[in-house]
Amino acid sequence: MPRRMTQTAIKTHQALKNYSYESTVTSWLLRDGWQVFHPVVDHGHQTDLLISDGPNYYRVQVKSVNGSSSNRVIQNQWANSNVDCVVYFTRNSNWGYIAPAFREGKRQLNHPSHIRFQQDQKSFLAAFHKLDVG
Repeated sequence: MPRRMTQTAIKTHQALKNYSYESTVTSWLLRDGWQVFHPVVDHGHQTDLLISDGPNYYRVQVKSVNGSSSNRVIQNQWANSNVDCVVYFTRNSNWGYIAPAFREGKRQLNHPSHIRFQQDQKSFLAAFHKLDVG
């Protein structure tokens, strides 16, 4: 089996980990029948994934956070954008939250409008289908 013999720069390694979460969400949504589009560049547009069920399109932001507590405070990093929802993965645990985009500057991760999921396809899709972005 090949082994990677080079050192990955810290910022590059973090970018690769972040992209792995986007790839996971992409895979789960594709298996659920969604069309999934990846912007060539999302800097300034705050859209990691653009998804469609045919007639409707939604902008999805994917974030990862440290911490094992669901009552941690998260920052609104997409103010003045058209993001519809944000998927949060915990890096050091096996759960996350799906949240509709919100306007306030910060709120708790376990806010009542956020839906918790285990980091597996079935749990994620069950939570995703409950999300109200209308």
